[in-house]
Amino acid sequence: MNRTIKISFLSTALAILALPVLAQNAPVTGQTIQDRKENQQDRIANGVKSGELTAGETANIEKKEADVNQEERDMRKLDNGKLTTADKQTLNQQQNQLSKQIYQDKHNSAVQNTNPKSEVGKRAENQQDRIAQGIQSGQLTAGEASHLENKEAKINQEVRTDRAANGGKLTQQEKAKVNRQQNKASRQIYRDKHNGRRQ
Repeated sequence: MNRTIKISFLSTALAILALPVLAQNAPVTGQTIQDRKENQQDRIANGVKSGELTAGETANIEKKEADVNQEERDMRKLDNGKLTTADKQTLNQQQNQLSKQIYQDKHNSAVQNTNPKSEVGKRAENQQDRIAQGIQSGQLTAGEASHLENKEAKINQEVRTDRAANGGKLTQQEKAKVNRQQNKASRQIYRDKHNGRRQ
């Protein structure tokens, strides 16, 4: 009888010790997969708007978010539109990784200028605000936001390269070229926000 009590006590103690480990891998209480995605998108939009996320960082995060969304769609196709418990756990772990990435990118030293002085900088900031609004409202999917932010990152890199080659300034010809690229990007932002696809 004494042995039975010891085994029972030991089993109870092990179960209690295992609870924190199991809780770490459990989905966030009260949040569905969709709630979690919306929360991540709000955090990304806030980071874009505040300048804490650069266009390149946002493109990278949104690409990963789009990949997770595609994986979820594939999982649902395999199980008649539903997610298994294992699927939910996998998606939750992937969202945890994305959440950490968002935090790290928002708190590193790379920032987007949110108060530019130049006309080119003001135009880039306006585009970022439009993208952030589209992410927050759900008008831009993660894939669309990633594509747009890649374009913005390339334009930003081109501007930095041109300025470095010209002692910190852009020539009139370079400004005109950047303006044409931003016009094209602006039209793409509009089309993506109004194409009926939702996050």
